[in-house]
Amino acid sequence: MTQFMGYRRPDGRVGVRNIVAVVSAMDNTNPCASRIADIVDGTTAIATPFGRTQIGHDFEMTLRTLAGIGAHPNVASVLVLGLSMTTANALADRIRPSGKPVEALGLQEAGSTMALTTEGVRVAADLVVAASEQVRTECAFADLIVAVECGGSDTTSGLASNPTVGLFADRFIDAGGTIILSEPAEFMGAEHILAERAVHLKDGRRIYKMVQWFEDEAKRNGVDMRGTNPTPDNIEGGLTTLEEKSLGAIAKGGSRPIVEVVDYAEAPSKRGLVIMNTPSAACESMTGLLGGGSHMIIFSTGRGNAIGAPVSPTVKITGNPHTAATMKENIDVNVSAIISEGEALETAAERLWDEMLKVAQGKITRCEVLKEDQLSVSRFGPSV
Repeated sequence: MTQFMGYRRPDGRVGVRNIVAVVSAMDNTNPCASRIADIVDGTTAIATPFGRTQIGHDFEMTLRTLAGIGAHPNVASVLVLGLSMTTANALADRIRPSGKPVEALGLQEAGSTMALTTEGVRVAADLVVAASEQVRTECAFADLIVAVECGGSDTTSGLASNPTVGLFADRFIDAGGTIILSEPAEFMGAEHILAERAVHLKDGRRIYKMVQWFEDEAKRNGVDMRGTNPTPDNIEGGLTTLEEKSLGAIAKGGSRPIVEVVDYAEAPSKRGLVIMNTPSAACESMTGLLGGGSHMIIFSTGRGNAIGAPVSPTVKITGNPHTAATMKENIDVNVSAIISEGEALETAAERLWDEMLKVAQGKITRCEVLKEDQLSVSRFGPSV
Protein backbone atom coordinates (compact mmCIF):
# COMPACT_ATOMS: atom_id res chain seq x y z
CA MET A 1 0.00 0.00 0.00
CA THR A 2 1.35 3.43 -0.97
CA GLN A 3 2.18 5.62 2.00
CA PHE A 4 2.61 9.36 2.29
CA MET A 5 3.47 11.79 5.07
CA GLY A 6 0.30 13.56 6.23
CA TYR A 7 -1.38 15.18 9.23
CA ARG A 8 -3.54 13.02 11.50
CA ARG A 9 -6.68 14.76 12.81
CA PRO A 10 -8.63 14.14 16.03
CA ASP A 11 -11.57 12.63 14.09
CA GLY A 12 -9.33 9.97 12.56
CA ARG A 13 -8.99 11.51 9.12
CA VAL A 14 -5.69 12.61 7.60
CA GLY A 15 -4.81 15.87 5.88
CA VAL A 16 -2.38 16.89 3.16
CA ARG A 17 -2.24 20.51 4.31
CA ASN A 18 -2.18 22.20 7.75
CA ILE A 19 -4.21 25.35 7.18
CA VAL A 20 -5.85 27.65 9.73
CA ALA A 21 -9.19 28.65 8.20
CA VAL A 22 -10.78 32.02 8.92
CA VAL A 23 -14.41 31.27 8.10
CA SER A 24 -16.92 34.08 7.64
CA ALA A 25 -20.41 32.88 8.45
CA MET A 26 -22.01 35.64 6.39
CA ASP A 27 -21.37 38.44 3.94
CA ASN A 28 -20.90 41.29 6.40
CA THR A 29 -17.83 39.74 8.07
CA ASN A 30 -16.11 38.83 4.80
CA PRO A 31 -13.87 41.94 4.79
CA CYS A 32 -12.65 41.12 8.29
CA ALA A 33 -11.91 37.52 7.34
CA SER A 34 -9.94 38.69 4.31
CA ARG A 35 -7.97 41.25 6.34
CA ILE A 36 -7.09 38.69 9.00
CA ALA A 37 -5.93 36.21 6.36
CA ASP A 38 -3.84 38.93 4.65
CA ILE A 39 -2.08 39.75 7.92
CA VAL A 40 -1.59 36.31 9.43
CA ASP A 41 0.59 33.93 7.44
CA GLY A 42 -0.67 30.34 7.33
CA THR A 43 -4.36 31.29 7.26
CA THR A 44 -6.95 31.08 4.48
CA ALA A 45 -10.12 33.17 4.32
CA ILE A 46 -13.31 31.22 3.61
CA ALA A 47 -16.00 33.72 2.65
CA THR A 48 -19.37 33.59 0.91
CA PRO A 49 -21.42 36.52 -0.44
CA PHE A 50 -24.49 35.16 1.37
CA GLY A 51 -25.30 33.66 4.78
CA ARG A 52 -28.03 36.07 5.88
CA THR A 53 -31.76 36.06 5.00
CA GLN A 54 -31.41 32.55 3.65
CA ILE A 55 -34.12 30.09 4.62
CA GLY A 56 -34.94 26.40 4.59
CA HIS A 57 -32.94 24.00 2.46
CA ASP A 58 -30.95 26.84 0.91
CA PHE A 59 -29.64 28.04 4.28
CA GLU A 60 -29.00 24.49 5.47
CA MET A 61 -26.84 23.80 2.41
CA THR A 62 -24.79 26.93 3.01
CA LEU A 63 -24.20 25.97 6.64
CA ARG A 64 -23.38 22.38 5.69
CA THR A 65 -20.89 23.50 3.06
CA LEU A 66 -19.12 26.00 5.31
CA ALA A 67 -19.09 23.51 8.19
CA GLY A 68 -17.68 20.85 5.88
CA ILE A 69 -14.89 23.20 4.87
CA GLY A 70 -14.17 24.09 8.50
CA ALA A 71 -14.08 20.42 9.48
CA HIS A 72 -12.00 19.54 6.41
CA PRO A 73 -8.99 17.34 7.23
CA ASN A 74 -6.64 19.78 5.47
CA VAL A 75 -7.64 22.36 8.09
CA ALA A 76 -5.79 22.30 11.42
CA SER A 77 -7.99 24.80 13.27
CA VAL A 78 -10.70 27.36 12.61
CA LEU A 79 -11.65 30.92 13.51
CA VAL A 80 -15.33 31.62 12.74
CA LEU A 81 -16.57 35.20 12.35
CA GLY A 82 -20.22 36.23 12.54
CA LEU A 83 -22.30 39.38 12.88
CA SER A 84 -22.91 38.26 16.45
CA MET A 85 -21.63 35.49 18.69
CA THR A 86 -24.94 33.72 18.14
CA THR A 87 -24.45 33.49 14.39
CA ALA A 88 -20.75 32.71 14.72
CA ASN A 89 -21.41 29.87 17.15
CA ALA A 90 -24.24 28.49 15.03
CA LEU A 91 -21.59 27.60 12.46
CA ALA A 92 -18.73 26.92 14.88
CA ASP A 93 -20.83 24.34 16.75
CA ARG A 94 -21.16 22.35 13.54
CA ILE A 95 -17.37 22.24 13.16
CA ARG A 96 -16.45 21.45 16.79
CA PRO A 97 -17.34 17.70 16.59
CA SER A 98 -14.28 17.32 14.34
CA GLY A 99 -12.20 17.73 17.52
CA LYS A 100 -9.96 20.48 16.14
CA PRO A 101 -9.57 23.88 17.86
CA VAL A 102 -12.43 26.18 16.88
CA GLU A 103 -12.72 29.82 18.03
CA ALA A 104 -15.62 32.20 17.37
CA LEU A 105 -15.85 36.00 17.35
CA GLY A 106 -18.80 38.38 16.79
CA LEU A 107 -18.68 41.76 15.09
CA GLN A 108 -21.32 43.30 17.33
CA GLU A 109 -19.56 42.11 20.49
CA ALA A 110 -16.19 43.38 19.18
CA GLY A 111 -17.67 46.83 18.58
CA SER A 112 -16.31 47.59 15.09
CA THR A 113 -14.72 45.93 12.09
CA MET A 114 -11.28 47.20 13.12
CA ALA A 115 -11.74 45.83 16.61
CA LEU A 116 -12.87 42.49 15.20
CA THR A 117 -9.90 42.43 12.84
CA THR A 118 -7.47 43.19 15.67
CA GLU A 119 -8.87 40.47 17.94
CA GLY A 120 -9.11 38.08 15.01
CA VAL A 121 -5.45 38.59 14.18
CA ARG A 122 -4.49 37.75 17.76
CA VAL A 123 -6.61 34.59 17.80
CA ALA A 124 -5.55 33.46 14.32
CA ALA A 125 -1.86 34.01 15.13
CA ASP A 126 -2.18 31.81 18.21
CA LEU A 127 -3.91 29.11 16.16
CA VAL A 128 -1.18 29.20 13.51
CA VAL A 129 1.61 28.92 16.07
CA ALA A 130 -0.14 25.95 17.69
CA ALA A 131 -0.76 24.33 14.28
CA SER A 132 2.92 24.65 13.43
CA GLU A 133 3.71 22.12 16.16
CA GLN A 134 1.85 19.42 14.28
CA VAL A 135 4.15 17.14 12.30
CA ARG A 136 3.51 14.89 9.34
CA THR A 137 3.34 11.17 10.06
CA GLU A 138 3.09 8.14 7.80
CA CYS A 139 -0.44 7.73 6.40
CA ALA A 140 -2.10 5.57 3.79
CA PHE A 141 -2.48 7.31 0.43
CA ALA A 142 -5.74 5.39 0.00
CA ASP A 143 -7.24 7.17 3.03
CA LEU A 144 -7.59 10.27 0.86
CA ILE A 145 -10.53 11.47 -1.21
CA VAL A 146 -9.59 12.78 -4.65
CA ALA A 147 -12.15 14.68 -6.73
CA VAL A 148 -11.98 14.95 -10.51
CA GLU A 149 -13.16 18.06 -12.34
CA CYS A 150 -12.91 19.50 -15.85
CA GLY A 151 -13.35 22.85 -17.56
CA GLY A 152 -12.59 24.45 -20.91
CA SER A 153 -12.95 21.03 -22.53
CA ASP A 154 -11.90 20.31 -26.09
CA THR A 155 -10.97 17.34 -28.28
CA THR A 156 -7.78 16.71 -26.32
CA SER A 157 -9.77 16.45 -23.08
CA GLY A 158 -11.56 13.32 -24.28
CA LEU A 159 -8.51 11.87 -26.02
CA ALA A 160 -5.73 12.62 -23.54
CA SER A 161 -6.18 14.36 -20.19
CA ASN A 162 -9.52 12.86 -19.10
CA PRO A 163 -8.56 9.25 -19.94
CA THR A 164 -5.28 9.81 -18.08
CA VAL A 165 -7.22 10.97 -15.03
CA GLY A 166 -9.52 7.97 -15.46
CA LEU A 167 -6.59 5.55 -15.30
CA PHE A 168 -5.39 7.30 -12.15
CA ALA A 169 -8.90 6.98 -10.71
CA ASP A 170 -9.03 3.24 -11.39
CA ARG A 171 -5.63 2.66 -9.79
CA PHE A 172 -6.50 4.83 -6.80
CA ILE A 173 -9.80 3.03 -6.22
CA ASP A 174 -8.13 -0.37 -6.60
CA ALA A 175 -5.70 0.71 -3.85
CA GLY A 176 -8.66 1.44 -1.55
CA GLY A 177 -9.10 5.16 -2.21
CA THR A 178 -12.15 7.30 -3.02
CA ILE A 179 -12.76 9.25 -6.22
CA ILE A 180 -15.59 11.80 -6.55
CA LEU A 181 -16.98 12.53 -10.01
CA SER A 182 -19.30 15.54 -10.12
CA GLU A 183 -21.23 17.78 -12.57
CA PRO A 184 -24.14 15.48 -13.58
CA ALA A 185 -25.32 18.00 -16.19
CA GLU A 186 -22.12 17.01 -18.03
CA PHE A 187 -23.30 13.36 -18.12
CA MET A 188 -26.19 14.15 -20.49
CA GLY A 189 -26.22 11.68 -23.35
CA ALA A 190 -23.97 9.29 -21.45
CA GLU A 191 -25.87 8.99 -18.17
CA HIS A 192 -26.99 5.45 -19.00
CA ILE A 193 -23.37 4.30 -18.98
CA LEU A 194 -22.85 5.54 -15.42
CA ALA A 195 -26.26 4.34 -14.24
CA GLU A 196 -25.46 0.81 -15.38
CA ARG A 197 -22.28 0.87 -13.29
CA ALA A 198 -24.09 1.75 -10.07
CA VAL A 199 -23.81 -0.99 -7.45
CA HIS A 200 -27.24 -0.10 -6.06
CA LEU A 201 -30.31 0.31 -8.28
CA LYS A 202 -31.43 3.39 -6.34
CA ASP A 203 -28.16 5.14 -7.18
CA GLY A 204 -28.53 4.32 -10.86
CA ARG A 205 -32.01 5.81 -10.83
CA ARG A 206 -30.74 8.86 -9.00
CA ILE A 207 -28.14 9.49 -11.70
CA TYR A 208 -30.91 9.60 -14.31
CA LYS A 209 -32.99 11.91 -12.09
CA MET A 210 -30.10 14.32 -11.48
CA VAL A 211 -29.42 14.72 -15.19
CA GLN A 212 -33.13 15.13 -15.93
CA TRP A 213 -33.46 17.77 -13.21
CA PHE A 214 -30.80 19.97 -14.79
CA GLU A 215 -32.41 19.66 -18.21
CA ASP A 216 -35.88 20.41 -16.85
CA GLU A 217 -34.63 23.37 -14.83
CA ALA A 218 -32.89 24.79 -17.88
CA LYS A 219 -36.07 24.42 -19.96
CA ARG A 220 -38.08 26.13 -17.21
CA ASN A 221 -35.79 29.10 -17.70
CA GLY A 222 -36.02 29.04 -21.47
CA VAL A 223 -32.75 27.21 -22.19
CA ASP A 224 -32.43 24.03 -24.25
CA MET A 225 -29.31 22.29 -22.89
CA ARG A 226 -29.23 19.91 -25.83
CA GLY A 227 -29.25 22.87 -28.19
CA THR A 228 -26.62 24.93 -26.37
CA ASN A 229 -24.15 22.13 -25.62
CA PRO A 230 -21.34 21.86 -26.54
CA THR A 231 -20.68 25.52 -25.78
CA PRO A 232 -19.06 27.83 -28.36
CA ASP A 233 -15.78 27.42 -26.45
CA ASN A 234 -16.08 23.63 -26.65
CA ILE A 235 -16.92 23.77 -30.37
CA GLU A 236 -13.89 25.95 -31.10
CA GLY A 237 -11.87 23.27 -29.34
CA GLY A 238 -13.16 20.59 -31.71
CA LEU A 239 -16.08 19.03 -29.81
CA THR A 240 -18.97 18.33 -32.18
CA THR A 241 -21.81 16.76 -30.19
CA LEU A 242 -23.23 16.72 -26.69
CA GLU A 243 -22.57 12.97 -26.47
CA GLU A 244 -18.91 13.46 -27.43
CA LYS A 245 -18.49 16.05 -24.69
CA SER A 246 -20.26 13.86 -22.11
CA LEU A 247 -18.27 10.74 -22.97
CA GLY A 248 -15.08 12.72 -22.50
CA ALA A 249 -16.32 14.15 -19.21
CA ILE A 250 -17.18 10.80 -17.64
CA ALA A 251 -13.86 9.29 -18.79
CA LYS A 252 -12.07 11.09 -15.96
CA GLY A 253 -14.01 9.01 -13.42
CA GLY A 254 -12.45 5.78 -14.70
CA SER A 255 -14.27 2.50 -15.14
CA ARG A 256 -14.94 1.15 -11.66
CA PRO A 257 -18.42 0.51 -10.16
CA ILE A 258 -20.23 3.47 -8.60
CA VAL A 259 -20.65 2.73 -4.90
CA GLU A 260 -22.58 5.83 -3.82
CA VAL A 261 -24.33 8.99 -5.00
CA VAL A 262 -24.14 11.98 -2.62
CA ASP A 263 -25.65 15.44 -2.50
CA TYR A 264 -23.83 18.75 -2.78
CA ALA A 265 -21.11 19.09 -0.08
CA GLU A 266 -22.07 15.72 1.40
CA ALA A 267 -19.16 13.55 2.54
CA PRO A 268 -18.94 10.05 1.02
CA SER A 269 -19.64 7.20 3.44
CA LYS A 270 -18.08 4.52 1.21
CA ARG A 271 -14.77 4.02 -0.53
CA GLY A 272 -14.64 3.73 -4.29
CA LEU A 273 -16.18 5.78 -7.10
CA VAL A 274 -18.73 8.30 -5.81
CA ILE A 275 -20.97 10.69 -7.76
CA MET A 276 -21.69 14.13 -6.26
CA ASN A 277 -24.59 16.29 -7.41
CA THR A 278 -23.04 19.67 -8.25
CA PRO A 279 -23.63 22.40 -10.85
CA SER A 280 -21.30 22.49 -13.86
CA ALA A 281 -19.77 25.86 -12.95
CA ALA A 282 -16.26 25.00 -11.78
CA CYS A 283 -16.15 27.22 -8.68
CA GLU A 284 -19.53 26.02 -7.42
CA SER A 285 -18.70 22.41 -8.17
CA MET A 286 -15.30 22.53 -6.46
CA THR A 287 -16.82 24.26 -3.42
CA GLY A 288 -19.23 21.34 -3.09
CA LEU A 289 -16.34 18.89 -3.45
CA LEU A 290 -14.42 20.82 -0.82
CA GLY A 291 -17.38 20.77 1.56
CA GLY A 292 -17.59 17.01 1.00
CA GLY A 293 -14.02 16.56 2.21
CA SER A 294 -12.02 16.06 -0.99
CA HIS A 295 -8.34 16.28 -0.05
CA MET A 296 -7.17 17.10 -3.57
CA ILE A 297 -8.82 17.95 -6.89
CA ILE A 298 -7.54 16.93 -10.32
CA PHE A 299 -8.75 19.53 -12.81
CA SER A 300 -8.53 18.56 -16.46
CA THR A 301 -8.59 21.38 -18.99
CA GLY A 302 -8.27 21.53 -22.75
CA ARG A 303 -8.50 25.14 -23.91
CA GLY A 304 -7.52 26.40 -20.46
CA ASN A 305 -9.13 27.08 -17.09
CA ALA A 306 -6.84 28.32 -14.32
CA ILE A 307 -9.14 28.44 -11.28
CA GLY A 308 -8.67 26.19 -8.26
CA ALA A 309 -10.19 25.64 -4.84
CA PRO A 310 -8.92 26.94 -1.51
CA VAL A 311 -7.88 24.39 1.14
CA SER A 312 -7.98 21.47 -1.35
CA PRO A 313 -4.88 21.56 -3.62
CA THR A 314 -6.03 21.66 -7.23
CA VAL A 315 -3.80 19.90 -9.77
CA LYS A 316 -4.19 21.19 -13.33
CA ILE A 317 -3.67 18.70 -16.15
CA THR A 318 -3.89 19.29 -19.90
CA GLY A 319 -3.45 17.24 -23.04
CA ASN A 320 -3.54 20.25 -25.35
CA PRO A 321 -0.05 21.15 -26.68
CA HIS A 322 -1.05 24.79 -27.25
CA THR A 323 -2.48 25.22 -23.74
CA ALA A 324 0.54 23.46 -22.25
CA ALA A 325 2.75 26.06 -23.92
CA THR A 326 0.71 29.24 -23.41
CA MET A 327 -0.50 28.44 -19.87
CA LYS A 328 2.69 26.78 -18.66
CA GLU A 329 2.64 28.68 -15.36
CA ASN A 330 -0.87 27.32 -14.62
CA ILE A 331 -0.34 23.65 -15.53
CA ASP A 332 0.95 21.04 -13.09
CA VAL A 333 0.85 17.96 -15.33
CA ASN A 334 1.38 18.19 -19.09
CA VAL A 335 0.23 15.08 -20.96
CA SER A 336 0.14 16.72 -24.40
CA ALA A 337 2.79 14.24 -25.57
CA ILE A 338 -0.11 11.78 -25.91
CA ILE A 339 -1.28 13.96 -28.82
CA SER A 340 2.02 15.23 -30.20
CA GLU A 341 4.40 12.32 -29.59
CA GLY A 342 2.26 9.24 -29.05
CA GLU A 343 2.94 8.87 -25.34
CA ALA A 344 1.02 5.93 -23.87
CA LEU A 345 -1.92 6.78 -21.59
CA GLU A 346 -0.47 4.41 -19.00
CA THR A 347 2.82 6.31 -18.96
CA ALA A 348 1.01 9.63 -18.54
CA ALA A 349 -1.13 8.17 -15.74
CA GLU A 350 2.00 7.01 -13.94
CA ARG A 351 3.35 10.57 -14.07
CA LEU A 352 0.04 11.88 -12.70
CA TRP A 353 0.17 9.32 -9.87
CA ASP A 354 3.68 10.46 -8.92
CA GLU A 355 2.60 14.11 -8.99
CA MET A 356 -0.44 13.50 -6.79
CA LEU A 357 1.70 11.67 -4.26
CA LYS A 358 4.13 14.61 -4.18
CA VAL A 359 1.28 17.10 -3.71
CA ALA A 360 -0.14 14.99 -0.88
CA GLN A 361 3.24 15.20 0.83
CA GLY A 362 3.46 18.97 0.50
CA LYS A 363 4.46 19.94 -3.02
CA ILE A 364 2.75 23.23 -3.87
CA THR A 365 0.42 23.31 -6.87
CA ARG A 366 0.36 26.11 -9.42
CA CYS A 367 -3.04 27.25 -8.15
CA GLU A 368 -1.66 27.49 -4.62
CA VAL A 369 1.51 29.39 -5.43
CA LEU A 370 -0.34 31.88 -7.69
CA LYS A 371 -3.34 32.09 -5.33
CA GLU A 372 -5.67 31.14 -8.20
CA ASP A 373 -8.52 30.00 -5.98
CA GLN A 374 -12.15 30.89 -5.57
CA LEU A 375 -15.04 29.85 -3.34
CA SER A 376 -18.68 29.88 -4.45
CA VAL A 377 -21.33 28.09 -2.39
CA SER A 378 -24.29 27.09 -4.56
CA ARG A 379 -27.69 28.65 -3.87
CA PHE A 380 -30.81 26.51 -3.70
CA GLY A 381 -33.41 29.21 -3.12
CA PRO A 382 -34.06 32.97 -2.84
CA SER A 383 -33.05 35.33 -0.05
CA VAL A 384 -36.01 36.82 1.85
